[in-house]
Amino acid sequence: MSGKRAALIVIDMQNGFINDRSRHVIPRVVDLVEQWEATGKPVVFTRYYNYPGSPFERLIHWTRMQHSPETEIVPELSRHAARAHVLDKPTYSYFTNEGADLTAREGWTDLVFCGVATESCVLKSAVDAFERDLTPWVVTDASASHGGPAAHEAGILVARRFVGSGQLIEADAIGEIFGFW
Repeated sequence: MSGKRAALIVIDMQNGFINDRSRHVIPRVVDLVEQWEATGKPVVFTRYYNYPGSPFERLIHWTRMQHSPETEIVPELSRHAARAHVLDKPTYSYFTNEGADLTAREGWTDLVFCGVATESCVLKSAVDAFERDLTPWVVTDASASHGGPAAHEAGILVARRFVGSGQLIEADAIGEIFGFW
């Protein structure tokens, strides 16, 4: 992909979002991060923080993800996060001011999203990339929902309609798409 500058964006792989319905994605994300790191391309981890009085608390009555250990990156990915840029966010999307500035500064044209949760933070980040005239990619087999398979599939359905079915890929296709591994 000549002229394309890609980054892997690992969304909210935090202890508080991992449960019996999302745990299966950890090894797949670890494999993807390790393969991506081997190319020398950039990796960014996002870390969601809820706060008292947030819209999540006021409107959804959801008070989790305010403190450690819930907010910490899962142990299987912590050494990778220590070598990467970690973006803290109080919103669904990667595109906080910091995320938007980082993407512009680095000149990234393609953002490859994986992580938790497909139907919220992964989806919102991909749609926001699309609306910023960037090329989003959603790695479907390296994304999951703590809400379970139905929530994951709902996120895939909406992503297909919002950013295009060609932007939903499996991890094994990344090498061919980007010309590595």
